[in-house]
Amino acid sequence: MRIFILFILSILLTSCAKRGTITGGLKDSIPPIMKMSEPKNFSTEFTGNKIKLYFDEYIKLKDINKQLIVSPPMKNKPVISPTSATKVLTITLKDTLLPNTTYSFNFGQSIQDNNEGNPYQQFKYIFSTGTYIDSLQLVGQIKDAFSKKVDNFVSVMLYERNETFYDSIVYKEVPRYVTNTLDSLKTFQLDNLKAGSYLLVAMKDVNNNNKFDPKTDKIAFHNEVVTIPDSAAYELELFKEELPFKPIRPSQAAGNRILLGYEGKAKAVKLTLRNGNEVIPSVITPFEKKDSLQIWFKPVKADSLSLHVNYNNLEKEYTVKYSKQKTDSLQISPTQTSVLHLGDQFRLKSSVPISKINPEKISIMNKDSIQVAFTSFYDEENQQIEIDFKKEPLQKYKFTLLKGALTDIIERENDSVVFTLGTKNVSDYGNLRLNLEGVKSFPIIVELTNAKGDVQASAYSEGETTLDFTFLQPNLFTIRIIYDTNKNKIWDTGSYLEKRQTEEVRYFPTEIDVRANWDVDQTLKLGGG
Repeated sequence: MRIFILFILSILLTSCAKRGTITGGLKDSIPPIMKMSEPKNFSTEFTGNKIKLYFDEYIKLKDINKQLIVSPPMKNKPVISPTSATKVLTITLKDTLLPNTTYSFNFGQSIQDNNEGNPYQQFKYIFSTGTYIDSLQLVGQIKDAFSKKVDNFVSVMLYERNETFYDSIVYKEVPRYVTNTLDSLKTFQLDNLKAGSYLLVAMKDVNNNNKFDPKTDKIAFHNEVVTIPDSAAYELELFKEELPFKPIRPSQAAGNRILLGYEGKAKAVKLTLRNGNEVIPSVITPFEKKDSLQIWFKPVKADSLSLHVNYNNLEKEYTVKYSKQKTDSLQISPTQTSVLHLGDQFRLKSSVPISKINPEKISIMNKDSIQVAFTSFYDEENQQIEIDFKKEPLQKYKFTLLKGALTDIIERENDSVVFTLGTKNVSDYGNLRLNLEGVKSFPIIVELTNAKGDVQASAYSEGETTLDFTFLQPNLFTIRIIYDTNKNKIWDTGSYLEKRQTEEVRYFPTEIDVRANWDVDQTLKLGGG
């Protein structure tokens, strides 16, 4: 009996000593709440310079400089303190307040609880220096004029169209009202507005100063005067303006090359290089991925050269210090490696502009050692030799350039080179036929882009509504339609001062899946806005 009792006790003690896990309870998901404020939220006849906000738990501030939107904007930004964990937030005003004006402090998601970071979503503190709170509003959405992706943190602004208004006000003055889409919204809502007439603009305000800087900022504007109250929903399309051409002092890059940097676009710029009174023959090409022009020439004996720049009404003369330096070597390389797709041309990139092509010293042989006929073309702007020929599937091609096949502008010949590339089978590609309905005007540019927005294929239509894209590499394609209003075969941006919107761009709302060995027939309905 005694042994039995001891056995029972040991079992009880073992079960009592069983280990368990201590839990901390449910995770806090409730955001902080403001209990009270001094003065009260929505106060009128405000005259002080300090505001205190009291919360029900300890809060912290996150990205307050980005998230806090004060409307109307203040010249001297208010000081928000403390920056450490607190239950009481103090706003100290450093600016003289406008009379009879409703002010709004939108904290976005900057106020969060100290432990879990739960944000107090779009908390606003509002007061008026007048006898009432303005309560009108304006709503709309933001788009990008060209890209499918829309920027975050876009400012939407209203400027009063009164006796002091002028067209260039967006460059020099802060707006009367401002809001921001912050980091997730594509829609906007301007609240606590006063009745009146306004200019409506939006900006991707990189400098965060509520002023338009064309060098860095995108802008959108509504063409007509906005009269509040207004129940309409506005759509604003952001674009980057094309800066006026501005040359930057040139410098010598090699014994045969000068670089001229610039701002804006350098199309149709005329450059004349001289050694004293003698004009030096030169070739002008863009510097790839840089805002610079390359001026190529034969080396000369001189201590300095002069470069004359002519663009529209702009004329400038530069003196370029010149010294004996190594010249750029002539190097030839293919733009494709190993695979030549059936829909592509074979291209060779030259490190120095080419002055002559000798097709008799170029040959193409297939895998059966049969010579293939070809034609060649030199693309001077891109410094590329295009070699066009009939490509067969599952074929190997050997490209041979003997010495002297190419001659550059310094009269140097290429060394002999051989490149070998192969083609794939027709079944490795897909085909896409687009049937366009509701095209409101021609011509149009039709582009197929990948997930990164890179153009994979394009077509230009002056009236044709059925377009075929063949030998497409399998991909998910986004279709972009550009209404080429001025018929120059490129998309043109807008201008705020000229009150000119961009050329219209439309996207097919769903991606088109083109797979290997598929023929896709897709109808695109372009009617509507």
